Amino acid sequence: MEKVLIAFSGGVDSTFLIKAAKDALGARNVLAVTATSETYPKSELKDAKRLANIIGVKHTVIATEEFKDIKFTANPPQRCYYCKSELFDKLKKIARTDGFKYVADASNYDDRKDFRPGALAAKENKVRSPLKEARLTKDDIRNFSKQLGLPTWNKPSYACLASRIPYHDAITKRKLNAVESAEEFLRKKAAVGQVRVRCHGDIARIEVTPKDMRRLVDGKASGDIVRRLNALGFKYVTVDLKGYRTGSMNPALKEKR
Repeated sequence: MEKVLIAFSGGVDSTFLIKAAKDALGARNVLAVTATSETYPKSELKDAKRLANIIGVKHTVIATEEFKDIKFTANPPQRCYYCKSELFDKLKKIARTDGFKYVADASNYDDRKDFRPGALAAKENKVRSPLKEARLTKDDIRNFSKQLGLPTWNKPSYACLASRIPYHDAITKRKLNAVESAEEFLRKKAAVGQVRVRCHGDIARIEVTPKDMRRLVDGKASGDIVRRLNALGFKYVTVDLKGYRTGSMNPALKEKR
């Protein structure tokens, strides 16, 4: 690929991708670009800066403006398409200006199984997905990351904060702030790793891995969690017995069909 600009979130997949790109092409031929907006957790931006520095690639931070697009804030099932279109349009402009031949994202081979409207935006913008092209699954990427000594090999999966809002429920900055604060509190208070707080109006539906569920309901922690989430605007605080899973909002789409 010679020179590549990579959409870099600081997650497991994109960290492995910038490391692989640097090893294959050399640091001068790789540019990691991280987008920041109300939909991205602030902690992830800090982590992305740290990881790019560890790996030794040039890193740029840009602001995206998906909140200006009513098609995004209305939160239709194609929400990710509008968000990714905004991102890839900005990345292509940077690539052209700075002389990078390709724009790439860190979609992996497992992503083809899920409902991913953003994949259409990638295709339309001719964005390459090297991990998907190489048929690397999430487990593959974690294993290779561990072999390479990357600190992200066992990092919990993250996603845009808008994924916590049910489809057709308008996305607002207040909701995103509440979700972000709730998840940050749960990581610190209950020491849970993988966590999602799904925002169903005034109900918080907490998803964690089955092994972490006891941490939420045992002892003093449960009372502290309820009080904190109540203060963030959630009148009711629930734990999803199915546990954490990607795309947990998607079954509602199948029911409507």
